[in-house]
Parts: sequence; structure tokens; C-alpha cells
Amino acid sequence: MLEKELSFADLPVPLSELYEAMGYADAVPDEAVEKEVRGVLERVEAVTSPRFCFFISGGELDESKDSLSVGDTCFSVGKIITRQLRGSESFAFFAATAGTGFERLQHTLQQEGDMVKIYIADAIGSIIAEKTADCMEIALDEYIRNRGWKHTNRFSPGYCGWHVSEQKKLFPLFPSAEPCGIRLTDSSLMLPIKSVSGVIGLGEDVRKLEYTCGLCTYDKCYRRKQRGGGKG
Repeated sequence: MLEKELSFADLPVPLSELYEAMGYADAVPDEAVEKEVRGVLERVEAVTSPRFCFFISGGELDESKDSLSVGDTCFSVGKIITRQLRGSESFAFFAATAGTGFERLQHTLQQEGDMVKIYIADAIGSIIAEKTADCMEIALDEYIRNRGWKHTNRFSPGYCGWHVSEQKKLFPLFPSAEPCGIRLTDSSLMLPIKSVSGVIGLGEDVRKLEYTCGLCTYDKCYRRKQRGGGKG
């Protein structure tokens, strides 16, 4: 398993993207909000150590059952993900997180009771988790380059028809019981909350495509928000 710890400085977090995540779309918030954002960002930078990891495994994709089997573990990934993973020779299973330092800061802000700062931090945390996963993909690209492989998009339980409860099947596959320090609750919630996990298809003939948001019914998906109302 390849695992890496990053710093906040390793992550590109444009203010424009943060403002979009806060609901401003293409607009810029007023001076008072901008000041609050910069203040929270300074506190985040001081405590945040994002981490990611991945490992590569063989697996069998069954298009008739929309499932992916890895050893004795069978995932019901759904039709959308099955279609996207088609042609994969192996699979990368990954986890990425904003980290425990960020989560402690969130708890501190909650104790302070400043709802504006809490809201800003929540948006920042979501971006950190996704940017950390982006860094994971870059590392994965380098890792598989000598094999002549490419990779698909990344897909996570809870999206595109893959039920979130299958986190409980995913996590035992990792060599570490708590990959990147992430643990699961009984309800399949990851802690720290600002974490992502999932699978990526690997092989010579796979492609990274636009997310098939038009086929998905999950209204709250972050991919949908990035596409101005498209589903994903």
C-alpha cells in the first residue's frame, strides 16, 4: 500500500472554488465574509495534514450482476460504475482524508459557536478531502505508468448507485485497519468526516471520462454541483 501525508500547502485551494462551495457561484462575497474566510484558512493551514493511500488488487467485474468481486468480497457497485470500470485489468482501492487535525479544529469552532466560521470550515474541509484525492490520483498515475496502464474516474460508496453501507466491505481490504487514520462507524460514516474512499479501474484500455451525471439520481452529489445542476 502506498500512503502519503501532505501539507495544506500541497493542495491548490482557489478562493473562487471555495466561494462556489459556499454557495456564491461566480460571485464574490462581501469584504466581511472574505475576511472571515481568510481567517479560517489561516487556522486550517496551521493544523491540517491531509493523507491519502491506495493499493492495487486484482478483481472480477460481472456486468450481468453489476458487481465487482475481490477475493471473497463482492461489491454491488451498480450499473453506472460497472459500465465505467469495464475493461479494467486491476483495481486501485483508495482512501483520502483532511485528517484528524482538521477535525479537531472543526470541534473547536463548534465549541466557539460561530456559525459563520463553522460553515466556512465545512466547505474548506470538503475541498481538502477532494483535493487530497486528486493528489492520490496523480501519485497513482506515476505508480502505474511503467505498466502502460491508464485509470478510470474514482468512484465511492454512496454515489452512482453504490450503497454507502458497502464501506464495511471496502475497509477490511486495506492492509491497515484504519487507512490514513480513518475509521468507520456502525452506520458506515467515515471519521474524520471529511474523508473519501473508493475504487478506480486500471488497465491499458480504460479511460477517464466525464462523470455520467445524467444517469444518476443523487441530488446532493458534489459532482452535480460542479456542473451547474447536472447529476452525478
